[in-house]
Amino acid sequence: MFCRDTLSRICSTDQRREDWSSMRTLVLNADYPRFLAWLYGRHPGLDTASYAEQMAARNASLFGVADFYSRNFTALGHQAADVHVNNLSLQSAWAREHGMTLGTDAGLGASRKQRLPGWLQRTIAPLKPALRPWARRLGLSPRLSEQAERVVLAQIEDFKPELILNQDVFYVSTGLVRRMRDLGVRVVIGQVGIEPTKGEDWNAYDLMLSQLPRVVGSFRAAGVRAEVCHLAFEPAVLDALSLAPTPDIDVSFVGSVSEDHRDRIALLEFVAERHDLKLWGNIPNSLPVTSPLRRCFQGEVWGSEMYDVLRRSRISLNSHIDMAGEEAGNMRLFEATGVGSFLLTDFKRNLHTLFEPERGRGGLAVA
Repeated sequence: MFCRDTLSRICSTDQRREDWSSMRTLVLNADYPRFLAWLYGRHPGLDTASYAEQMAARNASLFGVADFYSRNFTALGHQAADVHVNNLSLQSAWAREHGMTLGTDAGLGASRKQRLPGWLQRTIAPLKPALRPWARRLGLSPRLSEQAERVVLAQIEDFKPELILNQDVFYVSTGLVRRMRDLGVRVVIGQVGIEPTKGEDWNAYDLMLSQLPRVVGSFRAAGVRAEVCHLAFEPAVLDALSLAPTPDIDVSFVGSVSEDHRDRIALLEFVAERHDLKLWGNIPNSLPVTSPLRRCFQGEVWGSEMYDVLRRSRISLNSHIDMAGEEAGNMRLFEATGVGSFLLTDFKRNLHTLFEPERGRGGLAVA
């Protein structure tokens, strides 16, 4: 999952330490609020459990990248840990165990985007990178409260990382990254899969990573060091899943449907009008009421439940976010094929660099 050669080159420029073969590494991430509601809803009392118990439940869900980065850093001989910056129950437990206070009702400036009319969401979608700074000020973009930021900084002081890998550049602002550096963090790397926000001080980072060359190009054009780093499938997922279910879904799609996915919506609507498509994900209020996708909606699935849907599907559909252009690289490519599902995906010119013919657990076809 990680660009080891790139990391080595970055670390070799820091003359304060001769041996970077073992580093204290902290991975920062954030979770969808809807996932957190699902996680704590299926585990009554988890919100008052210890930090270790809550972290174990979060990792066992298999949602997102879970602890995949930190466990692989550890396997390579580094000391590594995870912080989920916007999980207030988890962060509150850490604060409580370290003599601090963080209320679970502390404001995160949660996004109010869904309150905007659908036509307005569709209109502003292409302008998001330029509008995000104003959206943050208006509470339309996620951010941490000052209290939540203080807890994150205390975790950094406690763990004393030499390297921070930040996988959520929205909750963790560049201003907060600067404050982290003031605590003695030597290397800070950011990872992002969408168009970067305009006007941000991205030079707060030593390196920016993205699976999309277009995003890397945007950073480089702004004078920021950036490299392409593709995603991958974590084999440990297979050990954590139950026995494979019998396929009983003809065609499925699992993922987001939003104003940023117009090509995806067009593809899914085309399929929905001709086949028995089952859609797991979100239905935004910007989707017209006449869309055939509304009758395909099955609700949301997360982590292990998502993998089960993929394994139950005879065909799993994939379509990239509009801004991906001609380059493939989203996580669904690897999640679906990793658990053995047959994936039908949109054509991208670099697919042959990510998959080898007749190799892997699942099948892959392009459309």
